Amino acid sequence: MQIFLTFPYLAPYRRPMSTQTGLTAVHADAEIASQPAIWRQVADFAPSVAHLLPKKGERVAVVGCGSSWFMSTAYGLMREDLGFGESDIYTASEMNYTRTYDRIVSISRSGTTSETIEMLERVKKTSGTPSVVITAVAGSPVTEWATDSIIMDFADEQSVLQTRWATAALGLLRTQFGLDMNALATQAEQALAEDLGDLPNMDQITFLGRGWTIGLAHEAALKNREASQFWTEAYPAMDYRHGPLSISQPGRCVWAFGPIEDALIKDIANTGALFESSTLDPMAHLIKAQRVAIAIAKKRGVDPDYPRNLSRSII
Repeated sequence: MQIFLTFPYLAPYRRPMSTQTGLTAVHADAEIASQPAIWRQVADFAPSVAHLLPKKGERVAVVGCGSSWFMSTAYGLMREDLGFGESDIYTASEMNYTRTYDRIVSISRSGTTSETIEMLERVKKTSGTPSVVITAVAGSPVTEWATDSIIMDFADEQSVLQTRWATAALGLLRTQFGLDMNALATQAEQALAEDLGDLPNMDQITFLGRGWTIGLAHEAALKNREASQFWTEAYPAMDYRHGPLSISQPGRCVWAFGPIEDALIKDIANTGALFESSTLDPMAHLIKAQRVAIAIAKKRGVDPDYPRNLSRSII
């Protein structure tokens, strides 16, 4: 496996950058809170599209941009770890066209992301490798170039910030591995009910993951940077020891998705930083990180629905 970590449809979603302060997350709050219901819809929807997803043993490239890339990372790492087949992960601009795959899986909420469209078009015109795109918008450009399309319009969002779409897409892919999304929705409700404590008051947060949760760590860091212009970082957990640990101190937080080594937890504790972890499924724990991002944005007077310099789709 290799991990590469480096249109008219948009008109209704563009908005001039706001100079107001003290704004509330009109859409993001509701979309984050809707995740238990959305996950239950994914559970009902998944059997109807299961035949479009990669078969066990297929060699697969999983491709996305931004949040979709991080969900691709989580899925690809989990798929290979569970023995379902070799799974390479790319951000769309860095797709390796010299490799041979049985299938390409692409995630694109809007269906209009330039790099994803160009990748699917090139694949169709050259190798002809079968592809499936997971998107929220029927008839969007990605559906014209993908072999198959999975439309999850019920998970679409009004906020530029991706929250429920990202978890719905990953949840759908995880159903391949026997995940019960109805049971996970109950955990999502727990994550929504948890007290955020002092987390929104931290000076800095570093997110850590192991295996497939590395993708979640990067997604959590992105959510906090986008929503609130807040300093966050993300690393594979054990690599945090190799330099980044030097920024850990009182008033900052180190946040782990899933279990990490006891020795590393001890190292973090010795710095005086707050350590955040959970026994919830890491995807449910991600909801708490989304809530923290919105809380920090509100504290800073930043509009998380429309992050600075961003639009719903990057073209």
